[in-house]
Amino acid sequence: MRADELVATSFPSMGTDVTVLSRPADRQAAVSTVTEIFGTWDARFSRFRADSELSRLNRSGGRPFNASEPMIDVIAAAVRAARATAGLFDPTVGPLLVGLGYDRTFDAIDHDAPETSISDWRAGRWTEIEMSRDARWIRLPPGVGLDVGGIAKGMAVDASVAALTSAGISPVAVNAGGDLAVSGSLEGGWHIALDDANDRTVVLHDGALATSSVLRRRWRRGGHEHHHLLDPRTGMPAEGDVVSASVAAASCRAAEVAAKAALLLGPDRAAAFLSARRLGGVLLLRSGEVQSVGEWRGAA
Repeated sequence: MRADELVATSFPSMGTDVTVLSRPADRQAAVSTVTEIFGTWDARFSRFRADSELSRLNRSGGRPFNASEPMIDVIAAAVRAARATAGLFDPTVGPLLVGLGYDRTFDAIDHDAPETSISDWRAGRWTEIEMSRDARWIRLPPGVGLDVGGIAKGMAVDASVAALTSAGISPVAVNAGGDLAVSGSLEGGWHIALDDANDRTVVLHDGALATSSVLRRRWRRGGHEHHHLLDPRTGMPAEGDVVSASVAAASCRAAEVAAKAALLLGPDRAAAFLSARRLGGVLLLRSGEVQSVGEWRGAA
């Protein structure tokens, strides 16, 4: 099947636009399935909804919190990601984002309010998160708030593609703001445009691709410009040589974590990080140079 024989349908969810590509005959079933999955994940994991399970967990104040199985899955995945990246992926940066003004959905951010600081935040407190899968509880350290938007979005993409594949809907792709996964073959593969990397295109044959970028989701607060990708080593928005990192992996969850780590590591260490994990990536440097690093898994 050719790419031009697929149809695309988009809807807003989880703070971005979600696009489903499928055969015309599968369109209604595919969109209905993905809309339902993303709606459920958004209601559970949004830090902007006071009634979400994540918000209630963040208000639990160091007490054991009775958590759903999906919440335990995501928090466990976030802790594993933090460990695998030596803390470059840190799900406890939520209070820092709030202090910088990202305390509501991006479209509603107040650009005129004064900036606040979070003086008592420190990196690495993800090591203090406790949980029991059997008893279904999570205990956050006192004063810690989680932001799992990125990894939850990647996992929602994975869950959507898995559900569609199980239903026999193929070929199909689900793209949530540049974090995407594909299933089923196309003539010549899935051509994915990396809009942050001088319009470069990569080809996926299976799996997923995610992009972390400091070029989007920027705002001003207290006279300073900020973006949403924080460096846990400094507690501030990342300011390294890499301004965008796109990584291909077997799952969108893995690609999302690796892309953020690659952006924070810088070009040389990112290449070593991705190569050691047999992942491929495209880095856009602040100078405008584009570098391909690592090994493309499922891509050419």
